[in-house]
Amino acid sequence: MGPVTIGAIFFTVWWTVLFAVLPWGVRTPERAEPGMADSAPQKPMLLRKFAVTTALSAVITLGIVLLYNSDLISFRDMAKGM
Repeated sequence: MGPVTIGAIFFTVWWTVLFAVLPWGVRTPERAEPGMADSAPQKPMLLRKFAVTTALSAVITLGIVLLYNSDLISFRDMAKGM
């Protein structure tokens, strides 16, 4: 598995994890300002969520790479059977 493949896996995992992390800790204001959606968060904490997303994605990607390299699951054998 080359670095481009690992990068593509990380990119895909990062976006998937981001959408799972975005709703964490969302608090809506009691009174929305004019022109603001009622569901808009008071403090979105995007930098913190990006950091958590990156850390979780790195761990998940590392797990995928280790699983691929360990031969516990042979993806090549699975492909032969298709």
